[in-house]
Amino acid sequence: MSDTPESTQTVETTTIDIPANPLGLNANGGSITQVSPETYTANLPDGVKQALDILAEFPAYLGQTYANNKRAVTIVGLIFGIIVGVKLTLAILSAVNEIPLLAPTFELVGIGYASWFVYRYLLQASTRKELTDEIDSFKTEIFGNKDA
Repeated sequence: MSDTPESTQTVETTTIDIPANPLGLNANGGSITQVSPETYTANLPDGVKQALDILAEFPAYLGQTYANNKRAVTIVGLIFGIIVGVKLTLAILSAVNEIPLLAPTFELVGIGYASWFVYRYLLQASTRKELTDEIDSFKTEIFGNKDA
């Protein structure tokens, strides 16, 4: 046995009164009755009440902010979407790159297509003219005619 006195500690506790039936369930049949929000928030601390009030007003605030700044919110959303799209594309490409023999196969296909394109459109002057005409007609379809 030790001769040292035992130390005592005082612990402060806070009690919160919770309604006996917070969900409004009837004990005899399980039917649900509507309970007002004041029943839940009546005994909460002030900080929690303020946080709940802010959260309750948040959807209206968000809608008002979007209505006032549609263009800026849309641009930020598009930038976020582009970033997510690029990251997703890079993840898919890295996953495909891990498949054995698939990356070298894609490289061979790319080399073959580039070789065919050079042979078909770039070696002779007449085929270069044909390519230029196709590009110009494509630009006219997309952007319209400048002269009109």
